[in-house]
Amino acid sequence: MAGTAFDASKGLMPGDRVLRRRYLVGRWLRYLALAFVVALAIILLIPILWMLLGSFKIQRVALAYPPELIPSNPVMDNWERLLIDRPSMRWLLNSFIVAGGIALFGVVTSTCAGYAFGKKQFPGRTIFFWLILMTMMLPRQIYIIPLFVLMKSLGWFNSYQGMVAPYIVYPFGVFLMRQYMQSIPDELLEAAKMDGASELQLFRHIILPLSRPAIGAIAIFAFMAGWNDYLWQLVMATDELWLTLPVGVAKLTASGVGSIDIGVGMAGATFAFIPMLLIFLVFQNYFIKGITVGALKG
Repeated sequence: MAGTAFDASKGLMPGDRVLRRRYLVGRWLRYLALAFVVALAIILLIPILWMLLGSFKIQRVALAYPPELIPSNPVMDNWERLLIDRPSMRWLLNSFIVAGGIALFGVVTSTCAGYAFGKKQFPGRTIFFWLILMTMMLPRQIYIIPLFVLMKSLGWFNSYQGMVAPYIVYPFGVFLMRQYMQSIPDELLEAAKMDGASELQLFRHIILPLSRPAIGAIAIFAFMAGWNDYLWQLVMATDELWLTLPVGVAKLTASGVGSIDIGVGMAGATFAFIPMLLIFLVFQNYFIKGITVGALKG
């Protein structure tokens, strides 16, 4: 081509060399980014590996310095104390029931309230919505005493209803669902009304199917919050059989005044971590969608 230099040694035009250089630079940058992500993942997995291996160490080995990463003489004493000497399976069942109840009620109330705040016009709508959000900013220590008095008057200690009742309304779920409802086109709802759909039919056949990503996200977040809750379950459960798994493991780990049995604590943490890991792997798509639900409004 006239007026264009040609590199005979490489068989590339000058413009081609620039494009190739950019391609190589971009590829190496991608490799570096991938290596960084892999290194970060390994760093984040180290505590989990330490927790798992620590569950097979006796107290002396767990406190040894320098620390022993892989136990040379692994023992099962910690798991025996957790699974045999204590009703840990009952604790696991209690955690599933409490967390499942919190997730169920959280989904129901959040969906209904989110639909009302996102698609309905009524006096005080904005004020009520912000009042609900303000409850997220209150420290739990402020309202735990009134709740304690209320549950005592109802006689709900050592009961599932006492553990679940304070979480029937899930403020974060209301916020998330309200944001998602605002992304649903109003024209779609108006068209359904013109076709003769009642309010119940509108909610059941249009709102609920379109809200499945948000509902799944709220269910996961509420379940995780109920599973990891400690303070309220500690207050409500005075009988060992009614303890949830985090509370039971915490009490089992405290071997004395000012002393902690690290091996049992590691075994209990691993035992409590496995169900959450399985739930995340099964519902990871909903979890990822939940991070971005309501970020954009149509």
